[in-house]
Amino acid sequence: MKFIKKNGFFILAMAFIAVLYIFPSVKLKLKDLFFPVAAIENAITLSDEDYDIQLKGINVPDTNLKDLKGNKLVLLNFWGTWCPPCREEWPTIQKLHDSKKDKIDFVLIAMQDKEEDVRAFLKKNNYSAPVYIAESPITNHVLPKVFPTTFLLDKNGRILLKEDGSKDWNSKSVHEFIDNVSP
Repeated sequence: MKFIKKNGFFILAMAFIAVLYIFPSVKLKLKDLFFPVAAIENAITLSDEDYDIQLKGINVPDTNLKDLKGNKLVLLNFWGTWCPPCREEWPTIQKLHDSKKDKIDFVLIAMQDKEEDVRAFLKKNNYSAPVYIAESPITNHVLPKVFPTTFLLDKNGRILLKEDGSKDWNSKSVHEFIDNVSP
């Protein structure tokens, strides 16, 4: 009993950390609770050069990102099958895609990946959100420094949101944010 009293805080802290590692969804929920989505007040707008990315479709037809500008919101996500945080957030992106594909064009670009690995990942997990591989250079304004990196762009290319790292994209705050900014 003396051991528990003396080390109670340490035991609780270790249990909390273990729960975060064993159940990644708990970590995503806590992150969303304490760090909710917020609009960028002094938003940056991507140029036509930034938008000019030729995309090879993995589970959708080939396109160029610039062809999506002006239609609706664009969720631009850079990820890789080799990236644990990317794989962790994929189920939430898929759920967001399922519920908001009428308001958002989804562009998920697999980086530093083999096409067959990406196809196998999508098939294994039964994911249908649009996935591409970039076939042209990506400008430094957009090129991610960490994975995953996600941009939410308005129809004019203004960055409404940039998230470096994984996030629960199916949270209530994300849905409310999208509903508030979509035309």
